[in-house]
Amino acid sequence: MWTATGLFMVAKPIGEVRGDHLRLPVTEDPLVIEDGPLATNGEQFREMRVVMQDGRAVLILTTLDNISARIDFASGTVLPRLDAAAARALVAERIVGGDKVRTVRFFEADDVPFDFRRPIPVWQVALENGAHIYIGRDTGEIEAVRTSWWRWFDFMWGLHIMDISERENTSHPILIAFAALALIGTLFGCVLMFRRRKSRVKSA
Repeated sequence: MWTATGLFMVAKPIGEVRGDHLRLPVTEDPLVIEDGPLATNGEQFREMRVVMQDGRAVLILTTLDNISARIDFASGTVLPRLDAAAARALVAERIVGGDKVRTVRFFEADDVPFDFRRPIPVWQVALENGAHIYIGRDTGEIEAVRTSWWRWFDFMWGLHIMDISERENTSHPILIAFAALALIGTLFGCVLMFRRRKSRVKSA
C-alpha cells in the first residue's frame, strides 16, 4: 500500500493535482491608494495587510517587485527597517530560548541561506540550540523558524524525492521510475512469499 500510494502521488506534478493548470491567466490589478494618510503617491502595490506590532496597528505594503514597507496605520508614518538589535529583541520576546543568541547576520534578498529560500531581505538570528530564526527586515515579522531537526528533515526530504538542489519537484521521471520499480519489487515479493509458503505446506 505504501509503495502503490507513493507511485500514485508522484505520477502527477503537484500543480496539476491542485488544479493550477485549469486556472486561466488573470492580469493582476495593482493596489493604489490615492487619498488619505496611507496614500501611496501613485506607487503600485501587490499586497496590503494589517498586523499588530508593539501594541499598535501596522500596515505592511508589498510592491509588485516583492519589496515591503511598514507604515503606522493610525498616522501613516513610514516605520524604520529593523536593525540587528530589534531583530534580536523580537526573537527573545517570541521564541523559546530566544535570549540565547549565538550570531545575528543580515542577508539580502538575492543571497538568503538555503534553509530559508525566499527572496526577501532577512535577519538570521542563530540560537545556541541550533535553531535559525528569520526576521523580515522590512516586515518586522518572524518569517521562518528552522530548527536543526528541520534542516535534517529537509535534507532527507530532498533525498526522498530525489531533488537535492531545489527539494520541491515531487514528480519527475527518475522518481516515478524508482517508485514503479519499488512497487513491482514489492508485488513480486508478496507473490513469492505465498508461493514459498504453499510449497512448504505441500512438502510437509
